[in-house]
Amino acid sequence: MDRYWLLTWTTYGTWLPGDPRGFVSNVREGPGPEVRHNVPQTPYDADDARVRERALANLVGQPVWLTAEQASLLAEQFRETAAFRGWQLLVFAVMANHVHLVVGVRGDPDPPRLLHDFKSYGTRALRGHGHRPSGGRWWTESGSRRKLPDERAVRAAIEYVRNQCRAFVVWLPEEPPPRALTRPARRASTNGCAHF
Repeated sequence: MDRYWLLTWTTYGTWLPGDPRGFVSNVREGPGPEVRHNVPQTPYDADDARVRERALANLVGQPVWLTAEQASLLAEQFRETAAFRGWQLLVFAVMANHVHLVVGVRGDPDPPRLLHDFKSYGTRALRGHGHRPSGGRWWTESGSRRKLPDERAVRAAIEYVRNQCRAFVVWLPEEPPPRALTRPARRASTNGCAHF
């Protein structure tokens, strides 16, 4: 594989602009156009009640919280999507309100396409099994696409994803990843979360 990516996206309505945990969205800093604070290694916005109220008013349905059954359907579809595209899944985790996925790709495909394919085929799988969110949307509009520049970054991303708390599904391949990217040894939890 030529490139590795950590992809992250949230379910619809569960992490809105204005959230106290932080957010990247357009905000006003006074007169003039809105700005977006999303430069790496710089502070981002957090806990803005005005922005959160505006986001809540714009929701077209209830926030989406995935079930264990839906997470299993997504897990199967993520593996199928990667196999069909010729991508290499190194790990993924599906939680009630977000997904993390580490994937290797040949060449340098457009990162929004990677994210779009996993989300759209995931949506298709959920709908194919009769699941429908109240507003018709499963996911937030975009998501995070972090390029992993070297083996150390790939290892760190794998460790991060495999140790997600309260995950319905954490998946690692049966075979160890190439280029000595092996799974770390299983270890005991230090924060009350199960580690896989």
